[in-house]
Amino acid sequence: MNENINFELKKTGDIAVFKLNEKRFDSQIAGLVKGEFTILLHSDDSKKLVLDLSDVDYCDSSGLSAILLAYRILQSEEGQIRLASPTKNVRKLIEISQLDRILPICDTVDAAVKDLSN
Repeated sequence: MNENINFELKKTGDIAVFKLNEKRFDSQIAGLVKGEFTILLHSDDSKKLVLDLSDVDYCDSSGLSAILLAYRILQSEEGQIRLASPTKNVRKLIEISQLDRILPICDTVDAAVKDLSN
């Protein structure tokens, strides 16, 4: 099992931008991502999260589960989440699982940040 994940975290005001620099968002790293989300969203005052998925070519149910964990934490804190720049395959999975009904998708990180700023 992979012991670490490659990601970048940037703060823009009260918005955290989490960029996952991994090709595969699956059971190998989902637990680690859940841990990062839990730490970020509980210890920080981050109530708004942009999840940049532009580098992720493959995502499975474990990856979706990690995204839903962030969504649930933010819901309980009256926060918001936006998914940014998902690749075609990832966007298709999100739409097939009908998660696009609760997880707003933006074409770019800038659009997601702008959306959360309003």
